[in-house]
Amino acid sequence: MVQEINQYVHFHGAPSKGKILMVASSPSVSKQTGWSIGFWAAELTHPLRIFEEAGYEVELVSTEGGKIEMDGYSNPTDPSGYSAHDVISLGYLQKESFHQMLANTKKIADVNPKDYDAIFLVGGQAPMYTFRANKDLEKLFAVFYESGKPSAAVCHSTTLLLEAKKSNGELLVKGKTWTGFADAEEEFADQAVGTKIQPYRIETEARKIAGTNFKVSYPFAAYAIADGNLITGQQQNSGAAAAEMMVKQLGK
Repeated sequence: MVQEINQYVHFHGAPSKGKILMVASSPSVSKQTGWSIGFWAAELTHPLRIFEEAGYEVELVSTEGGKIEMDGYSNPTDPSGYSAHDVISLGYLQKESFHQMLANTKKIADVNPKDYDAIFLVGGQAPMYTFRANKDLEKLFAVFYESGKPSAAVCHSTTLLLEAKKSNGELLVKGKTWTGFADAEEEFADQAVGTKIQPYRIETEARKIAGTNFKVSYPFAAYAIADGNLITGQQQNSGAAAAEMMVKQLGK
């Protein structure tokens, strides 16, 4: 029996295959809990690993620019131990280049979509405040989507899709099948900390939209959907799956 493995791995010196724009939230404060909130570490690092190993250059930008912060519970070194299993994020935290990436992000207003092959929205707790009804980000995402470039959102970053419209005024998710953070997952998180964490629930709001198909899988299962060039992931465990879909589309 003969088995062969033939993979493209991006070694030092290999030419870049293209450039992916990743968008994270600038730091914010939760009006529900009073916590300092930002992006979820694994939703940046797990896709970042997929993109870098596939040979793509990645630029990270944020809603307001400047330094960005990860949600405390998503930091694998956090005393809570909530994300202690996340060895990928732990690995990136050893890299000075990763800290530099977080320390000085460009803001979305300064982005030229023509410079990138795809867009990937990083979730976390802050996007519930900073992505929802963010017209600049909605417009940026729609430009990528309407130009046929792979356009992804995972976890709470999918809140953008509740209102994002195409240039013809139609909701971007009209006629689309997509996913995002599930009500059952919100319930689990609320029970775990003993308080209502989020100001609203994405699944509840998505199911109010006529003419779209919002689907969820088992709570905290790795679950992603590609409907055309719109790619969505359910929660923090789904970032790598969404990134792999994006790499596949970029390779065609």
